[in-house]
Amino acid sequence: MGRLSFPTLLAGFVAVLVGYASSAAIIWQAAAAAGATVSQIAGWMTALGIAMGISTLALSLWYRAPVLTAWSTPGAALLATSLQGSTLNEAIGVFMFSSALIVVCGVTGIFARLMNTIPHSLAAAMLAGILLRFGLDAFASLPANGVLCGAMLAAWLFAKALTPRYAIVATLIAGLLVCFATGQFHPADTAISPSLPAFTLPHFTLQSLLGIGLPFFLVTMASQNAPGVATLNAAGYQVPVSPLMTVTGLIALVLAPFGVFSVCIAAITAAICQSPDAHPDKNQRFIASAAAGVFYLLAGIFGGAIAMMMTALPQAAIQMLAGLALLGTISGSLYQALTHETQRDAATVTFLITASGMTLGGLSSAFWGLVGGGVCYAVLINLRKYYSR
Repeated sequence: MGRLSFPTLLAGFVAVLVGYASSAAIIWQAAAAAGATVSQIAGWMTALGIAMGISTLALSLWYRAPVLTAWSTPGAALLATSLQGSTLNEAIGVFMFSSALIVVCGVTGIFARLMNTIPHSLAAAMLAGILLRFGLDAFASLPANGVLCGAMLAAWLFAKALTPRYAIVATLIAGLLVCFATGQFHPADTAISPSLPAFTLPHFTLQSLLGIGLPFFLVTMASQNAPGVATLNAAGYQVPVSPLMTVTGLIALVLAPFGVFSVCIAAITAAICQSPDAHPDKNQRFIASAAAGVFYLLAGIFGGAIAMMMTALPQAAIQMLAGLALLGTISGSLYQALTHETQRDAATVTFLITASGMTLGGLSSAFWGLVGGGVCYAVLINLRKYYSR
């Protein structure tokens, strides 16, 4: 294994921090909608941390690529609004049904064949559209949090000019110092202690499987796995897609009775580990995702308490840290999307639809961005070929 440096370790930590801080509340709402108690929700967080840790470590070390896994945040949002009136047992049945469908996609290779048909420029444009919101949020929080965000931005700027590898390190330190100095660091009162996940017997009903399970599967694949694979491809890592789907689906299927509602290929947080800031050598960035796997396991050991501890930082600090950490990936994705002149229009359509945040038929803008860009790509390329004869 390559050498572990502090920026590489920090990239793994920031990836987990951003993942937990940005979506832990949504998972809480989804679990509560299914009727889970506080102790059961804490157990879910434990099981999720263990699932993400095992899958991230195994895939990163096996493929020697920065493969980061995550739960489906769009899927959790769907569950939070769809599980009202369902029992906890039915919710577990939905989790198992969706995970089984993902395993089928992996074993049959359907998802891999679909991803191979997507032009690289469109995948990069979709990634840029997904990440754009994080860049915008970073600077949108600046007016109301001038001291905190200004200090973090200044630290990043000077460090980027002098020691680029430690730019995010300086950003994090500056943010922590300002938070402590201004009293904006608010740790939760919850004791940090292990929360053992409890087994819940699944219950399958046709109504819950078709009404919740099928849309949950589609949202997870279109809004989480597709961008996750696109992120890997856009960063230059050609990892076999079918094994990724099979392994993550199987882990989620086995651990679903303990509250693991999904295990997916991460996109946004993975981009932090795939960035040059994580390691200048592209072939050594898997160490950052492996480090993230260890942090996932640590977060899992302490269950819900560690998730609440991570929210001690103000939202503005998390947004600024995430936005600056992803800045290089955003610019690199835009460059790759717009490099080929013949594909530029289709890539721009993909970028704009994805960045719009629109939803249609329960599917996210990332899915429709690929559809819209793909249609433009097919029409423009084929018509140009036809009339150039």
